[in-house]
Amino acid sequence: MKVLKKIESIKLSQEEKEIIERAENYKEDCKYYLEKGDEITSFGCITYAHGLVDAILLNHHIN
Repeated sequence: MKVLKKIESIKLSQEEKEIIERAENYKEDCKYYLEKGDEITSFGCITYAHGLVDAILLNHHIN
């Protein structure tokens, strides 16, 4: 996810690091479900991952 590049320059709290880890796990889940042919679940996983990262970016006032 390109959006994860924006996170690299932010000093994250421990809670935010855990959120990013969850986002990365959802990204991997997205790949898994896509390989299984389940596009709906795959899409849900990646949109959830993006939402988690977007929330952190908003919290740090980064677009």
